[in-house]
Amino acid sequence: MMRLPTQAVILAGGQGSRLRPYTDDRPKPMVEIPGTGTPIIGHQLAWLAAEGVTDVVVSCGHLADVLGNWLATAELPDAPDGSPLRTKVVVEEKPLGRGGGLKYAAASLPRPDEPWYATNGDIWTRFALREMAAFHGERDAVATLALARPRIPWGAVETDPFGHVLDFIEAPPSPYLVNAGVYVFSSVFAGMLPDQGDHERTTFPRLARERTLAGFQLPQGAYWRAIDTAKDLEEAAKELRAAQGELGRTAAE
Repeated sequence: MMRLPTQAVILAGGQGSRLRPYTDDRPKPMVEIPGTGTPIIGHQLAWLAAEGVTDVVVSCGHLADVLGNWLATAELPDAPDGSPLRTKVVVEEKPLGRGGGLKYAAASLPRPDEPWYATNGDIWTRFALREMAAFHGERDAVATLALARPRIPWGAVETDPFGHVLDFIEAPPSPYLVNAGVYVFSSVFAGMLPDQGDHERTTFPRLARERTLAGFQLPQGAYWRAIDTAKDLEEAAKELRAAQGELGRTAAE
C-alpha cells in the first residue's frame, strides 16, 4: 500500500496579470478572497494541513518577498495529529517553465523518496486529498491529476434537429473535464521532469502513452475554482456567502 503523502509543493510564481490591480503589489496567491480576510494560499495551507501535510515548499517568482514575509509571520495551522506545518520558500532565479519550476521546487522536499502533492497557487478547492492519493496508489500511477467539470461562463441555447430553440441554460456544466491544478506524484516523478520547459507537453504525454498517468474526478459537490480574474474573485465571494447562508439555515432547522 502506498504511503499517504505528507509533503506538497505550491506553485506560486505566476505574474497574475489578469488579476490586476490586485496583483500590482502582491503575487496572485496573496490575493484575498473577499469576505474571508485570508489570501488564497492561506486557504490552501489550511486544506493541506487538514489532509495530513506537514511540509510545504512554496515556489515563488513575482514579488516573492511579499509572500515570503507573509509566510514568516502567519499563524499556520497544524495537521490533525498536532504536527506543525512547516513551509519553505524557493525562488527561481530565471524562468524555468512550469515543468522546470516544479522540478526545482521538488528538489527541496524533505523526503525525496516519498510521494507528494502539488497544486497551482491560484486554486481554491476542498475535497479529500487522501481519497485522491488512494486512487493514485490503486492504479500504480506515476502521476495523478485532479479533474474538474467547470461551468461554462456563458448561457447555452438548446435546439432540436430542426433548429427550433427549446431552452436557455444559464452557465451549464462543461461537457469536458479539465485539469484542476491539483496533483499526486510518486517519488520517481521529479526525476522525469524537464530542467526547463513545460511538463504538460513532455512528461505528461509520455506517462499517458505508458498508461501511468491517472485522472481523479473531483467528487460530486466538491468546491473548486481557479482564481484567474477579478470576476472569479467576485464569484468565489458570492459562492462563499451562499454556502454560509445555507449552513446558517441548516443550523437553524
